[in-house]
Formats: sequence, structure tokens, C-alpha cells
Amino acid sequence: QVQMVESGGGLVQAGGSLRLACTASGRRFDDYTVGWFRQAPGKEREGVSCISDSGGSTYYADSVRGRFTISRDNAKNTLYLQMNSLKPEDTAMYYCAADVGKCEYLNGGFYPGRSGVGLGYRGQGTQVTVSS
Repeated sequence: QVQMVESGGGLVQAGGSLRLACTASGRRFDDYTVGWFRQAPGKEREGVSCISDSGGSTYYADSVRGRFTISRDNAKNTLYLQMNSLKPEDTAMYYCAADVGKCEYLNGGFYPGRSGVGLGYRGQGTQVTVSS
């Protein structure tokens, strides 16, 4: 089992920045590919970004590429998402996810392993709201 807890969400004006963090516990963090996905009310889940177990490979949805940066600190069992130039359309609940295997492309986004279809591990989410 992997337990994951997100933090760092909040309310920000358009053009602003937020840094999300996700702290994992339970098993070796560096055994897992991890990432972030988001979901807004009435919208499809979107795989925002994914990073390999070593941190050597990163992937981004087109909607966030160039604005968001994913990183991980395996010594601290923590995943990060630096979000810059935020837009109102970035408003959503953001979840961190983990699974074994590689980052997978699904429906326009990237997910750790099978997390795009609801498998693997995920946190409870942190709300990001961007005002115009």
C-alpha cells in the first residue's frame, strides 16, 4: 500500500503561481512512477503530468506544457508540481497518483501506469481555483 497526501492548493489570480506537493508513505517511493491528474466538475479527468521512477523522464499534457513543471525528491518521498501562468481553465481538483510501470498516454494526458483507468494509488486531492 502507498498512502499519498497532497498539499499546496488554493485560490490564485490568473497569471499567478502555485506549488503542489504530494508526500507518500508505505512503500519505497522510488519503485513507483508518479504524476498528477486533475478533474473539474462536469469535465473528463485529465492526466496533467507524469514523471518516471528515477525522475529522468517527464511528460506533460499539451494544455500545461511550458507552464507546469513536475519534479520528485525520492529522498523525501515527495512529488511536486510547480504551476506558473495559471489560467481559469486550470481550476480543478488535483490528485497525485502512483503506480508501477511507465508513464502512459491516455486521452490526451499522461498517467503513472494504470492510474488513468482508476488503478494504482492516489491521494484525496487538493483544490486549485484560478480567478479571472
